[in-house]
Amino acid sequence: MTEPSLTDAPLISIRNATIWRGSTCVFQNLDLEIEQHERVAILGPNGSGKTTLLKAINREVYPVHSAETSFRILGRERWNVWDLRTRIGLVSHDLQQRYTPTTSALEVVVSGFFSSIGVQGMLQQRVSQQQKEMAKELLREMGLAELADRELAHLSTGQQRRCLLARALVHNPEALILDEPTAGLDLAACFGYLALIRQLANAGRNIILVTHHIGEIPPEVERVVVLREGRVVADGPKADVLDSEFLSQVYATPIRIHAVDGYYLAYPGS
Repeated sequence: MTEPSLTDAPLISIRNATIWRGSTCVFQNLDLEIEQHERVAILGPNGSGKTTLLKAINREVYPVHSAETSFRILGRERWNVWDLRTRIGLVSHDLQQRYTPTTSALEVVVSGFFSSIGVQGMLQQRVSQQQKEMAKELLREMGLAELADRELAHLSTGQQRRCLLARALVHNPEALILDEPTAGLDLAACFGYLALIRQLANAGRNIILVTHHIGEIPPEVERVVVLREGRVVADGPKADVLDSEFLSQVYATPIRIHAVDGYYLAYPGS
């Protein structure tokens, strides 16, 4: 069967997938489809499968092979992972922790061209002047132009997260996956980072936002997928899914939801 062109295919199309991490079966018979240019939030309690799903999309783990299973990204079952990572940019707290404190902001961004952690040794010799200039321009867009040579150890958590966002953008990818994007940020850094995400969404990029925090889902995200114990328990318009009674059941605790200016705020129920 002929695969659809990259421009026509869904960003992600998963059918009947069983996915293990180590000795744990996280998903059985998983079905999920996300079209290109969608903006989607993925919610769920700890242990629901959010991290495993991201690792599967990023080709760090794979579904069990079966004739009934398909796991396509942009229409393809098979990818050279280095090519795939030029099309999907990932920002995560885990990735941030993998950089050494002496890595400069510029080195973080440049490493995105090679899908590496830093640009030490022989890799440093492969960095072109054009790549350096592009990295500096992305740092400027992130508001970090004056900090290009500063080490991560001397940047705030919010500034480090902006470096990773710039890193994810070096290939101008079709989609961005943002895993817990505001973890560890104070209110000012959180609001500033969310403003950058909104700009990227309004520019037409695919945004897949994986979060614990309902309040950080920007108004531009129209669809919410909820995972629980390795199953999709809800998938639909944000206003329908972010329901107090339903989320109280998912998280096994009373939750109330209140909508304000396109955001949805969660607070303890009675």
